Amino acid sequence: MQPDGSEIRRQREQRGYGLRRFANAAEISHTHLSRIERGIKGAQPEVMARIAQLLDCGISDIERDRTEPNDERDEHRLALHDDEGTRRRAADDA
Repeated sequence: MQPDGSEIRRQREQRGYGLRRFANAAEISHTHLSRIERGIKGAQPEVMARIAQLLDCGISDIERDRTEPNDERDEHRLALHDDEGTRRRAADDA
């Protein structure tokens, strides 16, 4: 599953949870939660279920739409490739 990390972080912070406290309640490490929120890691369905339960929402509310890029890094990588898929030099962007 591909979690919507920014939505998870937004809802977690809105409910007053710190990263470590929320991770402990979700029974995952704080580093794993951090990676999920930053879009670096996916999450197993059971982890998504625990996160959704803690946030009092459905899994679909915190799951990323598969048509959206994973995070800003994906958008940046895509922007650095031209139509043929080759990488442009930074000087070409200036």
